Amino acid sequence: MPSEEELFASVDALLNEEPHLPPPAERARLREAAGITQARLATALKTTTQSVKNWENGRSDPKSPRLDAYQRLLNGWAAKYPAPAAVSAAATAPAASAAPAASKLETTNAPQPVDVPGAGPARPATPAGATSRRPAPKKAAKPAADPRFPHGPLAVLDGDGSAYGVDGIVLDCPAATVVELVEWTLRESGLGAPRLHRNGKDSDPLIVLTAAAAVKLGLPERLEGHEQRRSLRLPEDHPVVKQVVKAKWRLTQRGFGPWARIYRKAQGRERQCVQLAILSWDALDERSWPGVAEMEPADIARVLGVYAQRVITPRGSTAVSGLELMTALRPPTRAVQDPQTGNWVPGHNPGSLGTEPMDPAPPEATPEHPVVVDSGWSGGFLNEEAYQWVRPVDLLSDEECTLPYAVGLDLNTAFLAAAARLVVGLSAPDHFHAPTFNPKIPGSWLVDLSHVEVDPRLPSPFTPTGERPTGPAWYQTHTVAYAQELGYNVEPIEAYLRRETGAYLDPWHDRLKTAYVDTLADLGVTKDLTDAEFLAAMERHKDTDPAMAAVLAAIKATVKGGIGKLRERPQGRKYKEGERWPALQRPTWRPDIRAAVISKARINMHRKLRNMATMTGLYPLAVLSDCVVYPSPGDSPLDFLPYAASGKPQPGGFRLGPTPGLAKLEGVQSMLWAVDLMEKGYNPARHIKGGDAVLDEGE
Repeated sequence: MPSEEELFASVDALLNEEPHLPPPAERARLREAAGITQARLATALKTTTQSVKNWENGRSDPKSPRLDAYQRLLNGWAAKYPAPAAVSAAATAPAASAAPAASKLETTNAPQPVDVPGAGPARPATPAGATSRRPAPKKAAKPAADPRFPHGPLAVLDGDGSAYGVDGIVLDCPAATVVELVEWTLRESGLGAPRLHRNGKDSDPLIVLTAAAAVKLGLPERLEGHEQRRSLRLPEDHPVVKQVVKAKWRLTQRGFGPWARIYRKAQGRERQCVQLAILSWDALDERSWPGVAEMEPADIARVLGVYAQRVITPRGSTAVSGLELMTALRPPTRAVQDPQTGNWVPGHNPGSLGTEPMDPAPPEATPEHPVVVDSGWSGGFLNEEAYQWVRPVDLLSDEECTLPYAVGLDLNTAFLAAAARLVVGLSAPDHFHAPTFNPKIPGSWLVDLSHVEVDPRLPSPFTPTGERPTGPAWYQTHTVAYAQELGYNVEPIEAYLRRETGAYLDPWHDRLKTAYVDTLADLGVTKDLTDAEFLAAMERHKDTDPAMAAVLAAIKATVKGGIGKLRERPQGRKYKEGERWPALQRPTWRPDIRAAVISKARINMHRKLRNMATMTGLYPLAVLSDCVVYPSPGDSPLDFLPYAASGKPQPGGFRLGPTPGLAKLEGVQSMLWAVDLMEKGYNPARHIKGGDAVLDEGE
C-alpha cells in the first residue's frame, strides 16, 4: 500500500499540471459565441493577434501565466455558451424530465424582475409592439448580469412613477422630489453598471426624466434663456437646487442643467452619485440621437440601454460620453502596494494619461491658451484638420465633364479607423532643435514640405484646404512620415516630441468598432454581403428599426465628439483670452492626440485617392472630411470602383463594407449640377453629404 507521502506527492503533481485547454476549434467557437474579436482577445491577454490565431488553429498553445488566464476565460465562456451537442443531448432527454428542464430554461433566459427591497414591484416586460412598430430583436448572447445592478444601467422615469428599464422591466418609483429620486435610485432601484476595466469605477445609475416626470419633481418643463440650450442651468436660488443642497447633496460645476450630476463624497469604495438627463431640456440632441426624445419611454430605455451595454452609460452628450469612455477603458490609477507600510494605495496606471492635466507644446495649443498668451508665442500652430477641398474647374477633363453623375463615397467612421493602433505621446513634450526625423516618435515637427510634388488633380496631403504648402509649417508625425513615403527628404527645423508613448486609444477603438459593427448587423448590414447587397442594405437600414438606427447615429457621434473633445475650446461670453477654462483641468485635454487622429485619417484618405488614380485613372471632384465625390458613368459606386477579374475589390483603393474605414454610398447628383456648384465656389461633397465635417469640440 502506498504511503501518505507518496499519495500527497501524486496529488500535488496533478495540481501542478498545466491547465488542459479545449480543442482549437472549440476555443474559436467560444470566442465567437461571446462576440469577441481575435484582436480584442489579444489585447486582453497582452499578446498578438497572430498568437491567438495560432491557438485557435492548433499551431501552438500559450504558456503560463497567459495559459492560466486563457483557461479561466474559456471556462467562463463554456459555462455561458455550452456546445450545441450539449444542448441537443438535453433536447433528447426523456419526456418526464423535459418539461421541468424547459421551465428552468425559460426562467433563466427571459428577462425577469429582481426583487430589490423597497424598489416596488417590478412589472413584466412590455410587449415589443406596445410602444413601437419594429421587428422582434435577434436573440443575442448577453453577459451575466451583475447581482449588484439587477435592473440594468438606467431607467426612464415617466410622470406616473413608472421607471422603464432595459429588457422591458418597469419599476414603480414613489419619489415626489429630486432628493427622494436620488435616494431611491441609490438605495432601492438596483440600477448601475459594472466597471469596464478592473482598475476603473462602476458606472453611476442614469435616470432619464420625461417632461411629465420633470414637472412632477418640481422642475420647469423647459429651460428658457439667451444662452445656448446646452449652457442653460437652473439658478442657484431655484427651490429644487435649494432642496438638493439642504439634503447635503452636491452638484458638479456644470450645475443643474440638461445633464445634472448629483453626488456626495464617496464612503470608502462606494460611490454616491446619480446622473439625471432631462428630455424636455434637450438632453438628447437630435443630431446625435435622431428621433429618440420623441419616442415612448420604453423605447427610449431600449435605445439608451443598448448604447450603455455596447459603449458606456451616457454621462452627458455623446462627446462627453466619448471622452468618459477613454478614461473608463484606461483608468488613470491602479492599486499598488506601498513597500514601507504594506498598504495598497493609488498609483499611476501605465498606458493612461494619469491624474494631472498636462500643458501642450505651444504649436499644439490654441491661440487663447495660457501657454501661448503668457509666452508670447508667435511661431505658428498645428493645422491638422479634415479635408475641405474642391478641384478647380479648369482641371476637369472633357471626358469627366461628359459623365452624367457625381457620386459621393463616405468612409465609415474614418476617425475611428485612424485611432486603431495609433501611438501617441503619454508624457510632457520636450523641445528639440534640428532633430533627425523619426516616424515612430509622436510629436509636432516644424518642417518645409513645399517641395513635395503632388498631382494637381489631387489635394495636397499636407493641408486641410488641399493647397500646396508655401514654406515651413508645423505638422504631426504622420503627415511628415507621408512625405517620406512619397520619396521626399525631410529635414525638421525643430520639434516638440514625447519620450513616453503608447497606443492609448486602442481599447477605445476596439469597443466602439465592435459596437458599430454589431449595431449595423442588427440593422441587416453584415460583413458577408456582396457589394450590391451592401448598398441595398444601407439604403433601407434606417427604416429597419428606428431605435437601433438611433443607436448607430449615437455611436458615430461618440467617435467624432470624443475626438473633438480632446481640444475643447473655451465657452461662454465671460471668457477672457489667456484665462484657463474648465476643460484644461482634465488630463484628457490633449490637442496633440486629436491632431494625430485627424492627421492619420487625412493621410489614409490621400493614400486611397492616389491608389484610385493609379488603378482607375479617376480623380475626385471634391473631398469634405471623410466624404469624397467622384464623377461616374452611373449612379452607383459599382460603376467606377476597381474590381479584379475575380470580382473581388482591388486592395488599396476605396472598398465598400460595414467596417470602419470602408466606404458606403452617400449621395448621387448630376455631374452638371456638381460642376455648376464648383464654379460658384461650393463644395459638392458638402451638398451631397449634408456637411457634418466638424469634429465637435463642444459638450
